[in-house]
Amino acid sequence: MRRRLSALALVLASLGAAGACGVLPGGSGGRHTVTVWLMKDSASQEFLRRFTEDFEREHGDLRLDVRIQEWTGIGRKVQTALTGHDPDGPDVIEVGNTQVAQYVEGGRLTNLTLESMRDWGMRDWLPGLAEPGLDNTAQYGIPWYAANRVVIYRKDLFRKAGITSPPRTRDEWLADTGKLNSGGNQGIYLAGQDWYTLSGFIWDEGGDLARQDGNVWKGTLDTPAALRGMDFYRRLQALGRGPVGADEEHPPQTGVFAAGKVAQIVAVPGLAQAVVRKNPDLKDRLGFFPVPGRTAARPGAVFTGGSDLIVPRNTDDRDAAVAVVEALTGAKWDTELARTMNYVPNKTTLASAVAGEEGVAAMAAGAAHGRATPNTPQWAAVEADNPIKSWMTKVLTGADPLPEARRASRRITALLAPNPR
Repeated sequence: MRRRLSALALVLASLGAAGACGVLPGGSGGRHTVTVWLMKDSASQEFLRRFTEDFEREHGDLRLDVRIQEWTGIGRKVQTALTGHDPDGPDVIEVGNTQVAQYVEGGRLTNLTLESMRDWGMRDWLPGLAEPGLDNTAQYGIPWYAANRVVIYRKDLFRKAGITSPPRTRDEWLADTGKLNSGGNQGIYLAGQDWYTLSGFIWDEGGDLARQDGNVWKGTLDTPAALRGMDFYRRLQALGRGPVGADEEHPPQTGVFAAGKVAQIVAVPGLAQAVVRKNPDLKDRLGFFPVPGRTAARPGAVFTGGSDLIVPRNTDDRDAAVAVVEALTGAKWDTELARTMNYVPNKTTLASAVAGEEGVAAMAAGAAHGRATPNTPQWAAVEADNPIKSWMTKVLTGADPLPEARRASRRITALLAPNPR
């Protein structure tokens, strides 16, 4: 599953129907063809045209065949490609950053650790993209681009409340949100089950949703760090009227924010465009800042969504596939993609490439400290059942956090077992 932010569709495009694909043809003339599967709307057609022309010019013996895939049903399609020996199969595949774990099983991906260490500067990769691509000590997924939540806020309401600059610490955030929560306005609209946002608070405290102990994954919502993260979420969520029993899509927070009585939401920057479409009066009134951290020294941790590139082990030309990955994820084309699509580049050292766009710059600041969900293929079962959401609702309606956290953690542990119950 591509565990990206639910609102990320507004930045990275909506998911479509399964199985369809488009082809961006390269040159011809007897050159070896490298087949690349990229996901719908991850890159513009103009970007792909320019990249293809540049790559084929630099690699005169190679031809690119870029095939555009739909997200719906892609997991099964990739698994089939990895297990087959179709000569027309993909040599390079774009996958959601947290999908890599499910494809590593069975030894069907190419180990790219040597290239990552020697040539690709892996020390500078965003952790939320790099860590999900790692299996034990082997790097299989190569970071391509990222997106993550920021705080979208009403500049006019901040000024009216006497707030001259965005908060940089959690304590400042609570104090400012309290000032904004007056006069019929909600200081923040934060749904009770926005567990991706909660995850960042837990990570900031040094906690995790689950941790691996040997070969066993265990839920860890009952640790002191996770409980502190939940307590901060509870205090922040209370400074608005978000529903305690629903997530940010029920109702969609776009519409709630557009109604004009909300000072802040936590979302990907692209959501602002949808807000303005619904309420044009908010044009030029919206701003962005990174989710505040515990101290002003660094922004808060955030869940990082995005994509990695993988090379199937059954490729018939490893060197050609590696050349494509190197070009797409290298500084030249990765920063070009980030500028074109309003993404965060794959390295912290490339953040300056998007510094001129307020929303993307706020994303990049948070992405430097971003994380991903636990790196196990069984995590999909947790999201399908999602005891985190039910725990959040119980705490927000007055239940004792610790015993509820213990129950939720036991459920996560069971779901992460190889044969979940």
